[in-house]
Amino acid sequence: MSFPDHLKPKEPSGPSLLEKERRQSPVAVDALGKHIFAGTGFLERQARVLAAMEKEPLFDKSQQQQLSRMERVKLGLARGKLMRRLQEKHDWDMDDYHMAAYLLGEQSPYRLHVGMFRTTVEEQSSDAQRAYWMPRVDGWQISGTYSQTELGHGSNVRGVELEARWDPAAKEFVVHSPTLTAAKWWNGSLGRTANHAILMAQLMVPDHKRQGQYISHGPQAFIAQIRDTKTHLPLKGIVIGDIGVKIGFTSMDNGYMLFNHFRIPHSALLSRYVQLDPETSVFTKSPNAALAYGTMTSIRTVLVEEAGTHLARAVTIAIRYTAIRQQFRDKDSQDARSAELQVLDYPTVQVRLFPLLAAAFALQYTGKVMRQDYAKTRSEVEKGNLEGLAVMHSNSSGLKSLSTEITNGGIETCRRAMGGHGYGSGSGLVEMQKDYQAKPILEGDNWMITQQTSSFLIKRMTAAVKTQREPPKDRTDAQLKAFLNQKDQGSTLDILNSDADIQESFKWRAASMTYDAYQARVVNKKRHNDLLIQFHKLSHAHSQSIMVSSFFSTLASSNDLPRETKDVVFDLYRLFAYTTIQAESYEFLRCGAASAKDLDALPDRIQDLLSRIRPHAVNLVDAWQFPDYLLDSALGRYDGNVYEDLFNRAHRLNPLNDVVFNPDYKDDEIVKGSGERKPLSSKL
Repeated sequence: MSFPDHLKPKEPSGPSLLEKERRQSPVAVDALGKHIFAGTGFLERQARVLAAMEKEPLFDKSQQQQLSRMERVKLGLARGKLMRRLQEKHDWDMDDYHMAAYLLGEQSPYRLHVGMFRTTVEEQSSDAQRAYWMPRVDGWQISGTYSQTELGHGSNVRGVELEARWDPAAKEFVVHSPTLTAAKWWNGSLGRTANHAILMAQLMVPDHKRQGQYISHGPQAFIAQIRDTKTHLPLKGIVIGDIGVKIGFTSMDNGYMLFNHFRIPHSALLSRYVQLDPETSVFTKSPNAALAYGTMTSIRTVLVEEAGTHLARAVTIAIRYTAIRQQFRDKDSQDARSAELQVLDYPTVQVRLFPLLAAAFALQYTGKVMRQDYAKTRSEVEKGNLEGLAVMHSNSSGLKSLSTEITNGGIETCRRAMGGHGYGSGSGLVEMQKDYQAKPILEGDNWMITQQTSSFLIKRMTAAVKTQREPPKDRTDAQLKAFLNQKDQGSTLDILNSDADIQESFKWRAASMTYDAYQARVVNKKRHNDLLIQFHKLSHAHSQSIMVSSFFSTLASSNDLPRETKDVVFDLYRLFAYTTIQAESYEFLRCGAASAKDLDALPDRIQDLLSRIRPHAVNLVDAWQFPDYLLDSALGRYDGNVYEDLFNRAHRLNPLNDVVFNPDYKDDEIVKGSGERKPLSSKL
């Protein structure tokens, strides 16, 4: 054994500090964990799938951050193949497979196949297309991707340039990229993995009135083979490649693709909601345009719940570490021998971490409600009832924007709260942070997609104004009409003493801002572009209202938590709401959703909540039951052996320490005794 092998951290050690934290709180960790994931089978599935994964050396994470991108892509593909083999070996369903991908914590080259590709085929295909394609998709006989964004267009799906021109004589579509900016771009799994793709392309049909002219029917979804299934080379007329290094997504082969008059059959047009008669060339579509964006709605719904678990992971690491890390003595202590304070005892740390912990719970509850609403909406769509689509599309757009914004910023806040060690690879946040930075721009840029939410709300307010005296037809209509009928009298909400009034305050503010947007756009006819900032704020206000209501209604109706535990989680509800109100205090004051007196009292109320939550912080994050394998963090490990793990990663697992450099600037040799005279970059 070497000298460092005999050393131990100073006392009190990490394990003893975490043990003290866990003893001091009555929060029922197991009961809260079951409550968080109620009805999903999540914890049982996590334990079962993790047990199988930990037996596989290929899933070891100890060296992966030391690898080059080429090595990470190869490793990602190897791991993706192994997950598929384990799925067959253990008879995993798709939820089990997704659990394995979640625990691995990296972007698999097969992610688009099991995600957007499969979802689109299932939801947008006719019965005949489903019967043909779904066995091939689920049997992994093909590998798919979803190709929508282009070099020149992302959020503006209507603006995609790729063309699919209908050839009536051959009864085929001619797919062509007319410009460089029409190149498909950013599509995950496309660069080196997929052999089939969903293509979003402008459907162009010959105009029988004007010879040689075409009528565009907007972007439609097509399914096409893009690579040979044996050689895996691009088919003739297609150029494909990987776009290169990104900030994150190291193991994902995001790609580009161009078409040169590439022909696909009539059956390639996904035809559940749109049809092109091959004999007459007549195009028909559903009157509800939201059906065409079902895949986007589905993914945005998933992103809301995913935001909650990602934020909870970051907060778990930060709270455990700051409960262990000690810095400075209490300046008011009279005992010169008093121990250093735990960093988590500082209110300046609590005020950064505890609202994020509360937000993680809020996102989890909201994601669960969204998942249930989406399943119900899709079930109704299959029966021909399309009424819920617009609400689902609007809510998923606004919540995707808000939730990914909260989590993206929250991960960085957690990293900074941990000081210097938060910057290192042992934090467990390096790869998570880089990967998550893509979420605010995936499936619609966070600022652009909020227009979809605000436009929906303005339409509903316009209708509510016209039918103000009629009974409300749904929750949105009821909320807007309640505001219209009472706005002249104002609200009398008591946000400091009523949990129910807190959620009503958020609803009032959202309705008021909707009315303001309606006045600006519909009554005063202001330019749409001049209102974009106002629309963004409206979308966030509406989404925050959904989050607060989901938090309150889920918690208030639950009967699966001990009273003491439920009381602590209600403090998280209040903290999330109060810190949000404080951040947006002008909006709440202006519309009367909160009084000036109540707003003045918020700082003290928030400080009180921080001190009440403090004894329970470690147990609250423990309730999420994240395995150490998933966190992959020296700082956030459950047993508290933080410093031992950090040193082990640096001293024993770092391959750079096995290399002896030659620092003599007069000598071109880089590595002692290697004969290597120049760095690798000079040889490329």
